[in-house]
Amino acid sequence: MKKYECPCGYVYDPEEGDPTQGVAPGTAFEDLPDDWTCPQCQAGKDLFIEVE
Repeated sequence: MKKYECPCGYVYDPEEGDPTQGVAPGTAFEDLPDDWTCPQCQAGKDLFIEVE
């Protein structure tokens, strides 16, 4: 699965999910709720870019 990076440097890794917001491991970035935000800086999903 693809990883996505926030401008603040946080990388969302689908294999890890986001335990701080109750996102289970294995959740693709595209499947995150529209109101999900970066756990470090609270930026919206629209600011994330795909990374290798």
